Amino acid sequence: MINSIKDCVTLNNGVKMPWLGLGVWQVTRPDELDFAVKTALEAGYASIDTAAVYGNEEGVGKAVRESGIPREQLFITTKVWNGAQRKGYDAVLRAFEESRKALGLDYIDLYLIHWPVKGKYVEAWKALIKLYNDGLVRAIGVSNFLIHHLEEIINETGVVPAVNQVELHPWLNQSELVEYCKKHGIQVEAYSPLMNGHLREVAELNDIARKYGKTPAQIVLRWDLQRGIIVIPKSVHKERIIENSQIFDFNISEEDMQAINSLNRNKRFLPHPDNVNF
Repeated sequence: MINSIKDCVTLNNGVKMPWLGLGVWQVTRPDELDFAVKTALEAGYASIDTAAVYGNEEGVGKAVRESGIPREQLFITTKVWNGAQRKGYDAVLRAFEESRKALGLDYIDLYLIHWPVKGKYVEAWKALIKLYNDGLVRAIGVSNFLIHHLEEIINETGVVPAVNQVELHPWLNQSELVEYCKKHGIQVEAYSPLMNGHLREVAELNDIARKYGKTPAQIVLRWDLQRGIIVIPKSVHKERIIENSQIFDFNISEEDMQAINSLNRNKRFLPHPDNVNF
């Protein structure tokens, strides 16, 4: 039962990860970033999700340090970008070190391969395994990986990712991938859970939200949690950051869960993972 912002899931290596985090994709203005991270931490969030390509690791690290919250109480995720993958194993190790220095942290809680670059992601995964074995990362995982990508890295290395962070929302519920990950002990994490601003177009969510006295965004985030999926909604607005955290005091009925599941269209707002040419 997930009923507190402090609740965590235990990953396949025993590390605990919060169910709710703040995403900071496209938050590049230093003042906005600083405000969003500090507001989230004050509201009880413990998890912040960034990436090398976001260009804001330094700002995240600064806000985290200035928050005064002990490091061990926080969970920081970052990701290796495709350019480093294309340059190979050593470049991935260097990219990690650059991210760690930008964040100003001794270790990273979760390090992810951002996208599966064809012909490169197995080598990148081997580099992440080294970082994990060297104690520089508490957990390693992937982002935007489909079942065949996951099978390849597991078959090649024998190491199962702790997390697979993917685009996931009511129009893309990823049911087959979620089922595969559950079966193999991989924790699914949803990015863009609020559909990149398209929630208001889904009348069914408004109807369900009224029934529970919640917003459509809160309904969607709770739907994720009840499916056993971590969520990292992005916002730079105080009221939204707080609103997104108020999802632990109610449960959605099985009937309404199925109604949300039925909204699936296999609609992506981000590129298909098999078409990584960036």
